[in-house]
Amino acid sequence: MRLAVFDTHRYDRSALEDANADFRHALAFLEPRLTLQTARLAEGFPAVCSFVNDRVDAAALAVLREGGVRLIATRSAGYNHIDLVEAERLGVRVTRVPEYSPHAVAEHAVTLVLSLNRHIPRAVARVRDWNFSLEGLVGFDVAGKTVGVVGTGRIGRATARIFHGFGCRLLCHDVTPDEAFAREVGARYVPLETLYSESDVISLHVPLTPDTRHMVDARALARMKRGVVLVNTGRGALIDSRALIDALKQGHVGAAGLDVYEEEEGIFFQDLSGQVLQDDVLARLLTFPNVLVTSHQAFLTREALVSIARTTLGSVQAFERGEPLVHEVRARSVLPPAR
Repeated sequence: MRLAVFDTHRYDRSALEDANADFRHALAFLEPRLTLQTARLAEGFPAVCSFVNDRVDAAALAVLREGGVRLIATRSAGYNHIDLVEAERLGVRVTRVPEYSPHAVAEHAVTLVLSLNRHIPRAVARVRDWNFSLEGLVGFDVAGKTVGVVGTGRIGRATARIFHGFGCRLLCHDVTPDEAFAREVGARYVPLETLYSESDVISLHVPLTPDTRHMVDARALARMKRGVVLVNTGRGALIDSRALIDALKQGHVGAAGLDVYEEEEGIFFQDLSGQVLQDDVLARLLTFPNVLVTSHQAFLTREALVSIARTTLGSVQAFERGEPLVHEVRARSVLPPAR
């Protein structure tokens, strides 16, 4: 089947081409994100492949359907960038990648915590200037600290297991507590208020829904322990960025590790080094020495890329053959994206 792959980078193309040896689809790789302005590039393709920062709204869907698109295979777990109601109305089916490598994201979350705690970016930059002073680089032992894991899906559980290995006390919160898992790692499920108030480190692993949007706002931040290390590898809009800036300025939040940002569309995954950053909020966050921002790279491991490519192309093959779409998402039966 002919498949137009949008928002393509070298690592995407390599993984998809390798996986396609077993599927033999006709892949067309396109650099632009999939939006209303670029949707006509898919004319004549029965299927397109999108990514998390595309914008497949009603207007873009109309153009896609007019051009012959009948399947959108998003190579991500999240699908909030696609208007599922309009897709269903137009008869365009949507699939996703519910899981790839939870270890990739979990390990990145823990990496952010360790890097912030031991001031690794600052220390490396200092040594490269032949400054071998240790002033200002004092961290803390992670062992024995209380870590709050918000969301215990696949990634949240993997994160908790790593912190359990460090000897941390674990507090968890989820709308559907997994008591068997809690017993495995010696964790305790608690209300969010308790997790916020008792945790030295908080890691977010929930999907973005109307209920979780800005779940970490000014009020939530005020409830957290002074000096808390806050990490987000879930979705950017889980955190109110302006409220986070205020909490950082006040010294209430000790450090923040962000692999996602609520207005990352059009910024992350791009090389903007020759331009002036137009997002004032992100620019302000980048000025804090105790904030570490990575560009939505937590998923980026060889194992995850292989899994994403094979699952995506497998969905396209099932659609072509008229087989059941195991990873289909529908407007009337939307479940939270796999975490």
